[in-house]
Amino acid sequence: MRRLTRNFKLGKVGIGSSHPVSIQSMTTIPVSDVEGNLAQIGRLHSVGCDIVRLAFDRAEEAVFLEQIVERSPLPVVADIQFDAASAIAAIKSGAAGIRLNPGLIKEPAELWEIAALLLKYDIPVRVGANSGSIGTNEIRLRTASGAGHDEALCDALVEGALQQCRSLESFGVRKIKVALKASSVGITVMACRKFAAATDYPLHLGVTEAGTAASGSIKSAVGIGSLLLDGIGDTIRVSLTASPEEEISVARRILASCALRDETPEIISCPGCGRTEIDLPGMVEQVETLVETLKRSNSPIKVGKIAVMGCPVNGPGEAKDADLGIAGSRSGEQVILFRKGKVLGAFSPEEGFSRFAGLLSEAD
Repeated sequence: MRRLTRNFKLGKVGIGSSHPVSIQSMTTIPVSDVEGNLAQIGRLHSVGCDIVRLAFDRAEEAVFLEQIVERSPLPVVADIQFDAASAIAAIKSGAAGIRLNPGLIKEPAELWEIAALLLKYDIPVRVGANSGSIGTNEIRLRTASGAGHDEALCDALVEGALQQCRSLESFGVRKIKVALKASSVGITVMACRKFAAATDYPLHLGVTEAGTAASGSIKSAVGIGSLLLDGIGDTIRVSLTASPEEEISVARRILASCALRDETPEIISCPGCGRTEIDLPGMVEQVETLVETLKRSNSPIKVGKIAVMGCPVNGPGEAKDADLGIAGSRSGEQVILFRKGKVLGAFSPEEGFSRFAGLLSEAD
């Protein structure tokens, strides 16, 4: 069951519990490089990104942001740090939304002006709290009153986000999405669960500064996946020290694993063992590449589950529920093809893979 939230649109993308969980990423190019940003956004769009953010820190660069917004295939969110003038310029440039920390806008008049423009242009704002912005004195005071460090940080994140939401709500802004992030998976999950129980704001999920593609993917899968399985979360970003396109690949797999996105066909594979006499990792990669190529060319794929297995034991035996499978033979010189546990034949690796590719587009 999805947690019920308020719903609104960010560009053409629906946000909230009445809409699918969406994936976002962030470009890695200065906003002044219009063509570079558009090329990267195009690649993100092609691999399944729904929303894109751009770092926007200088109001005088609004001319570049406006060009990107006008030509982008994805709704563009301007990521603002401390400058109210940048937020104002981003809204006027046509951004589909802004990411803002109202707690860092010190002048009430500036926040009022931003809120008035959000209402005028009818766009949402994402607010949030980050563990890096919580002062050490605040944590020290909370722990001195008996709270543990993680509990103190969690409560500070929740209260900080609630305070920011109240500030915007006081000016009439209701299209608010919230993020609570820490580099700690446990604190992130704890804070999001507590905030979700107390509000109806849509939540953006992510583990901040998650790390490299290897370690960051695991931390993100555990943190984001735990919340999604609780029914919490309306947009997600997998923050990796890697290409933005790689973030989308991991995000899609997290959503598919939580049954929140149909990533047909599902590809399963065994870990391999002493019976494996073929290059199993190579064969899995070959199958994944083939499937991605067919999907990008809009070629029909008429199977729902594919198995890539190391030997005939794990092939039609353990993977007998697969719509189509390919497995190594005991000799390692052939591959076998099977469908729903029934062996279709044994072939040389080249012929077997060619036949396998053809069977992907044939109905059972």
